[in-house]
Amino acid sequence: MTVTETAPAPARQIPLVKGRPVVGNALELAKDPARFFARAYREHGPVYRIKLFNRTYPVLAGADAANFMGSREGRECLRSKEFWQGFLDEYGGTRTILGEDGDSHKELRDIMRRGYSRDAIKGRGDELVAITDRVLERDWRAGKSVPVVHALQYMVTDQLGTILTGNAPLEYVPDIRTMTLYTLNVLVTRQRPKILLKHPKYRRARSRVFELADRMVAELRAGAGGKPEQERNLVEDLMDVHLNREGVLPASDLTMALTGPYVAGLDTVANTTAAFIYSVLKHPEVLAKVQAEADALFAGGSITDDDLRRIPSIRYALMEAMRLYPIAVALTRTATRDFEFGGYTVKEGEMVYLATTVPHFLDEYFPDPDTFDIGRYEKPRAEHLRPGAYSPYGRGPHTCLGKSFADVQMALSMARVFHRLDLELDPPGYTLVTKTAPTPGPAMSFKVKVKGYRH
Repeated sequence: MTVTETAPAPARQIPLVKGRPVVGNALELAKDPARFFARAYREHGPVYRIKLFNRTYPVLAGADAANFMGSREGRECLRSKEFWQGFLDEYGGTRTILGEDGDSHKELRDIMRRGYSRDAIKGRGDELVAITDRVLERDWRAGKSVPVVHALQYMVTDQLGTILTGNAPLEYVPDIRTMTLYTLNVLVTRQRPKILLKHPKYRRARSRVFELADRMVAELRAGAGGKPEQERNLVEDLMDVHLNREGVLPASDLTMALTGPYVAGLDTVANTTAAFIYSVLKHPEVLAKVQAEADALFAGGSITDDDLRRIPSIRYALMEAMRLYPIAVALTRTATRDFEFGGYTVKEGEMVYLATTVPHFLDEYFPDPDTFDIGRYEKPRAEHLRPGAYSPYGRGPHTCLGKSFADVQMALSMARVFHRLDLELDPPGYTLVTKTAPTPGPAMSFKVKVKGYRH
């Protein structure tokens, strides 16, 4: 008997999503990335390639992709460094939570965990409400037409600045917004050419953000060591590490670390709450529930840490807004080695898109997925609890560190907005227009009319 050697079977070719000449899938991806990834999933399954101009990239999509990111194999096969490197270089970063993986990432995450956690806002509900009231009285006056995303960006900065950093630098909001917009578009999503980083508008904004960071460093140095650990906020924790743990948080990384809360929240929280406002106003039956819960919440005096249990419709409406209008539509990673997924091979060094929000738009996970339905999250339905179904805050080791803080911040803020204000869409029949740059969400042109004050 003789043994015949056979050549290994050739690797299966990952299917390519049909696109246009030259640009490939770039235009469809830019127009509506969430639904583009979902459409491609329906046509090709959980693994496919997309073409963006002269390059192709593998996409891992769906619940399996979401679950893979949280697995040991996913952690070992994927890293984030390359995706964020240009962005971090622009900030002068050498060792940051965005660009680190493995044990180094875990160390930085552990340092920031308390400052970004729900505990950071524990016992401060009344303070958050007071900040919100101050912003409403300043920017949301009766009879006024309010550009929602823009107004919410100022609200978010005021809230995050006061609670996470002890500093609400409203005069720097346009600069933070401009630097974030340019760097994400040019260096992260790569939707714009690098020449834009030489634009005077950007250079001024960048200089101002670094000025803010320098100001924060000086103030934190002056006050270092003055508080017990349990009373420190996020940036005080960071400064303590910088001063007392050599090499863990070098001076070159302080600008990114200290201004990070503004960068992280400016678009993400503002976009999500803007989508919530639109969705609630578009659905009168939800509006009635939101107003009733908000009025009952604030009828009882001071806000307690358990009060979120009293506003389920508001929480569910936020969850539904994050499902239909996800911020982290797809995550981008680099393959650290060859690995198999869905019967195909992803090669070491390839940049990979992980379309973890695809299940948000699939009937098998969320029946009638284009319908805004806050009942999805109530038991016994609880559609979001199926493994891999719901990924509003990303997946894997880099899942949003501030998600529990954001849940409280957004719920209390929106409860206060709908308790205080009588709003309508402007114009009344408005249908939401969305943007994708630098992050997906309602367009800056989205407005509401403040008909008056309810309370």
